[in-house]
Amino acid sequence: MPVRSLGTAVLTWPDAGAVTAAARRWAVELRRADAAVEAVGCFGSYARGDWGVGSDLDLVVIVAASALPFERRAARWDATGLPVPADLLVYTRAEWERLRAPPAEVVWLAGKGATPAPAR
Repeated sequence: MPVRSLGTAVLTWPDAGAVTAAARRWAVELRRADAAVEAVGCFGSYARGDWGVGSDLDLVVIVAASALPFERRAARWDATGLPVPADLLVYTRAEWERLRAPPAEVVWLAGKGATPAPAR
């Protein structure tokens, strides 16, 4: 008779609803704590609905302005409390509106994101 091993590892991953709800709470709190934050959205696999075990959460944060270079902006905020690893991209409002190829599937979690100018 087969016996189930209690030492077997089982890999689990939070479902999209739990991840999105946590991200929405994080986004609302981020906007409340920092007046420069205008909008927070997610894009990538969680926004498209094709996430899987191991998927990270791709977040875009739009700020009014920033003196920091693009690659250093995300260090201001701690996303380690989210249920999955997160990548933060932080754009100023002007940068976001100038994007020629923004993520098409952005789901806004807090605030209103602007639609970037269409590619010419």
